[in-house]
Formats: sequence, C-alpha cells, structure tokens
Amino acid sequence: MVKNKNLSMLNYPRSLRLPAPGKLNLFLNILNRRRDGFHNLQTIFHLLDTGDFITLDFRGDKKILFNFQNDTINPSDNLVVRAAKMLQTTTGVTSGCEISLHKNIPIGAGLGGGSSNAATTLIGLNFLWNCNLNTNQLANIGKNLGADVPVFVRGFSASAEGIGDILNPISLPEIWYLIVVPGLHISTRRIFSHPELTRNSAPIKMSSLDITQLVNGFSYKNDCQEVVETLHIEVKEAMKWLKTFGAPRLTGTGSGVFCSFQLRVNAERVQKKVPSGWRSLVAKGVNRSILHEQLEIII
Repeated sequence: MVKNKNLSMLNYPRSLRLPAPGKLNLFLNILNRRRDGFHNLQTIFHLLDTGDFITLDFRGDKKILFNFQNDTINPSDNLVVRAAKMLQTTTGVTSGCEISLHKNIPIGAGLGGGSSNAATTLIGLNFLWNCNLNTNQLANIGKNLGADVPVFVRGFSASAEGIGDILNPISLPEIWYLIVVPGLHISTRRIFSHPELTRNSAPIKMSSLDITQLVNGFSYKNDCQEVVETLHIEVKEAMKWLKTFGAPRLTGTGSGVFCSFQLRVNAERVQKKVPSGWRSLVAKGVNRSILHEQLEIII
C-alpha cells in the first residue's frame, strides 16, 4: 500500500514510468449470479514480478492522449483512458496527460493486464496531478472500472470474495510459474454469460486454505476451465501439454494456463520445450506489488 504522506510538500515530477504487474488466479470458485448480473466468487490473486509498463507525461491542458498501437482496441474504450478520465471527473483536476503503454502481458490471457494498466494509471496520475487521494479512494474508483482493479491498486496478493473486490492480504511462499498462452483472445463477458458455466460451487472457508496445495495446483479448481476448454480447443491442448510437467491450471477467464515450480531454473527448462505458436513467460509470484515497491522509492 502506498504510504500516506503530505504529498503537497513534494517536488512533483513531470513524467513517470511505472510497472503494471500481472496476476494469477490460483483457484476460482463461482458461488452464484447476483441480481446485477455479476457473480459472487472466491479466488486467490497472486501478483507477479513482471508485467506491462506505463509512461505518464504531464500536460498543462486537460487532454488525455493515449499511445498504443493495437488495431483491435478503440483508444476511447481502453481502461487506461477511462481510468484517467474518471480520475479527472472525480477530483475536478484541470491537468491532462499523455499515456504510453508498453505491453508484455498478452491480451485476453487472464493475467489482469487491462485491470493492472488501469490501476497503475490511477495511482500514477494521483501522484502526477497532485490529487492526494488515499488508497481506499483510488480502489473505489477502480472498482467502477473492473472487479480486478482494486487488488492492483492495493498492491498485495490477496484472497478475494464478493465480485473479487473484498480483499484480504495473504502471505504466499516464493514460487515460480511457467505461464503458457495459446494465440487467442478470450472474452470474459462471453465466459461469464455462458449457460454451462458452473455457478453453484460450495463456499470454501478462506482461512482454512491449504497454502502448499494451493500454490502447487492440487485440490483446487477454476470453475471457468471447463467452459473455456469447450469453447477453445487450444487451451485444452495447452493444459494437456503442461500436465507432463505438473498440475496446470487456468488463470481467470483467459487463455493462460500455468504450472508452479520451486526453482526458476526448472520453470525455464520447461519453457524451452514450449511448442512454437504459443507464447510463454516465467514469472515469480510475489506478495507485494512491484509498482508499490517502486513508488516507495519515488515518494
């Protein structure tokens, strides 16, 4: 969590380059569908030591400019732009910014890229614009952008309930993950609206989780996995391939599947065998966000 300080006493920068880390869902229980169309769920977010990067450049006018070359995304619909405009509206700030996004996290992989980008934008612009909002206020803004945004704003690995916004910090052991992403983009909305999606899992007592079993992929499941594999044979094939090396899981509602390893070298050894045509990355699970670690140095 970003420390509360009297930021008005600081010499504010005109530009920031900040990380937007990824995450994994170590399991995902869907309990029921709510009247508002969202779902009550239980999950564990494990933050990663790798992700995207966002550069924020201060503008004296109120314009929000966005630099990201991707023909599949309308800049006005991007969570980064929406986050910046929402912070402007909430605070009444008259400043603007130019935002440049460098993507490392595959889009639609279930690694939280869009939500993390939005969170980094909120936190960075809060600093750049001297808005002086606290973490709770930023998390509440983030919740309106997406259910996964608050965990990135708060900056710690966490157990999550509700729609994913009721968060409690959790201490997880240091573990390395190999993440394999077939070349496709999966729509979260399509998965959560699918008629065959499991929506009646029995609640788990979160305080009784077996952490060792959890990080190693045993005894816990992702309720979205069956639907995702039915709709996208590539994910099923990646899951089958990874079973040779461990207990693979799906993260979120995306196309990314992952296995855990005690040692980085073991994860990298398997990564060298990943079939061509699939993206892959090796990342360490961390309990504190690399974004918040960097901000403590800046502030």
